[in-house]
Amino acid sequence: MDLNKTFVTLKAWQKAHEFVLAFYKTKNCFPSDEKYALIPQFQRAATSIAANISEGFGKISKNDKLRFYNIAQGSLEECRYFIVLCRDLGYYTQELADEMWNKLQTASIVLNSYCKAISNDLDK
Repeated sequence: MDLNKTFVTLKAWQKAHEFVLAFYKTKNCFPSDEKYALIPQFQRAATSIAANISEGFGKISKNDKLRFYNIAQGSLEECRYFIVLCRDLGYYTQELADEMWNKLQTASIVLNSYCKAISNDLDK
């Protein structure tokens, strides 16, 4: 499997994937009554970030790419809320919430920079 010319080379995807992996490691922090509520919602939002970056990578049009990256940004913001909620409900310690927030913030910064570079290229 040659991954050299795929979405896995994108730093934005790599950071998003790191966040997804970190979320999966925290699933045991949740009480069992969240099995069909918060856990799947948070999981879908987290995986949606990396999945939409992947899908956008495969688009030919820069506008199509940006549309998928914008969807990824929306999912990223949804995850920000879930981190706050998990902390406030006591599922995450402040330390864990900060760790998750920082991973997500890194993914956000890289994705926003990537989008700006594509957008600036459109303006030329």
